[in-house]
Amino acid sequence: MSDYRGAPVADFPHDHRGAHSQPGSRMARRAAGSAPPPPMPPDDDGPPRGHRGGGGQGGKMRVLAWVSIGVTSLMVAGALTGYVVYRDAFGNIKQKSINDDIINPRPVDTGALNVLLVGSDTRAGEGNAKYGQKAARQADGGGKRTDTIILLHISPDRDQARLISFPRDSMVQIPKCKNETTKQEMPPRRDMINSAYNSGGVACTISTLETLTGIRVNHFVEVDFSGFKNIVDALGGIEICLKSGVNDKYSKLVLPPGKSLLNGEKALGYVRLRKYGNGSDLQRIKRQQIFLSKVIAKATSSELMTDVGKLRDFISAAAGSVTMDPALANDTEKLISIAMSTKQLTAKGVELTTVPVLPDPDNPEARVIWRQPDADKLFTAIKTDTEVTEPSPSASASASSKPKVTPKPEQVRVQVLNGTKTTGKAGEVADQLAEQGFKVVEVGNYEAPGGASLAKSEVHYAKSIETAPDYADVLAKAVLPKPSPASGKVKATGAQPYTSATTSTGAAKLKGTPVIQFVIGEDFDSVKVNKLPDSVKESTITASEQKNVCV
Repeated sequence: MSDYRGAPVADFPHDHRGAHSQPGSRMARRAAGSAPPPPMPPDDDGPPRGHRGGGGQGGKMRVLAWVSIGVTSLMVAGALTGYVVYRDAFGNIKQKSINDDIINPRPVDTGALNVLLVGSDTRAGEGNAKYGQKAARQADGGGKRTDTIILLHISPDRDQARLISFPRDSMVQIPKCKNETTKQEMPPRRDMINSAYNSGGVACTISTLETLTGIRVNHFVEVDFSGFKNIVDALGGIEICLKSGVNDKYSKLVLPPGKSLLNGEKALGYVRLRKYGNGSDLQRIKRQQIFLSKVIAKATSSELMTDVGKLRDFISAAAGSVTMDPALANDTEKLISIAMSTKQLTAKGVELTTVPVLPDPDNPEARVIWRQPDADKLFTAIKTDTEVTEPSPSASASASSKPKVTPKPEQVRVQVLNGTKTTGKAGEVADQLAEQGFKVVEVGNYEAPGGASLAKSEVHYAKSIETAPDYADVLAKAVLPKPSPASGKVKATGAQPYTSATTSTGAAKLKGTPVIQFVIGEDFDSVKVNKLPDSVKESTITASEQKNVCV
């Protein structure tokens, strides 16, 4: 057990395994919160949403769903390391097949693991209905909505993870989908992103995200409110730190300044706390992310993984509160494979990001749109995260060959040539390479034999320069699909010096290094994004850095 001396302990039950679960609170709305548009179902949780920075009790029930989702993600990304030993604990996972309901073309599978995590605020089911008002106690629980849409991305090496939150009030283009109940096709429309789940369920939410981001969603995990308290209690509670004390009647939370160890009941109050600090939704979202980062740190700690009883309780609590696709829930080999590969995943490698947004011009007080091109660069970073680290060469191999040069992108000079019939393609790709640090020196065209458009992109380097293949390899790994570098350059036509509008090329400082040719083909998809925009960095926290943060 961790030493929590000095931190008030908040009423832990003697045996949490048999405790009833309680639902959570409404997802943290950004400062643009407002009443949903007419097509949305009515809210039965409390008063209407206020404008930016508003407090009050409205919306309190969905914050917890966001946290429950994050906790559940750990079962997929971290606690599965105990699957072989605790496979019986996974028998409580509910299953839902949605493959036949996805009717849009799907992105390619890149080798990364992308899991959609959604939180439903349905009041149907044991432990849920008593938290709603009159509609919540109807047979169908008053319908279902989601304020929680998170994409869990785990790198191909399974050693880095990012949880991307999509604000529910984002106005986006919803693609055609099947109605979850009637199975009738619904036409595309512009709407709030959570409306995809309201009418089309998980299948429509997956199609919406795949269409908007280009990221293949491999699996999904769906969570309702019940189970959160048991999960927190199974972890032995979560320690938080407050700059000032809390005595809030709406969340029924009383805490002193400084550190407190929260059990499940207190955690419910904390994550739905509104009237604290400046009372803004943005500040509340930050508190929730810090809370979740502490959950991640504890759930991936050796303290949990080496304690048989605690690990079983945690996995049982998480498994009992989720619904998964059968491909994830039933494929023992896949679960074991994920378990083995995620052993490296620690809190240090987990980042929590909210998609950068701007006020919606059509409704700036209540809705947001994704900030572009920043959001697309975030999505490109995810869908181009395909490179599995190659093992280091053996000592004998290193001794028998000349050491390999490993230049950085900033050391690679590039000539970009357009081998397609798309006007302006060379400049477009040159800008993308420059943003990722490559020193683009020229742009031009390439005429393929017969005047046809080049089918596949190519990377060429000079035969006469011994280190040129190493520079070419760095460039080839930075684009998708990845070309195989070839010796011997091609003839460029109309080549002109390139000057980046946003970055300095610094090519003059690299005289003596080889110039590598990138010839764009019809199959070109994107340049890998390793340098994210400032707006993305500003909306990201790293789990390992939140240990001693007080809010």
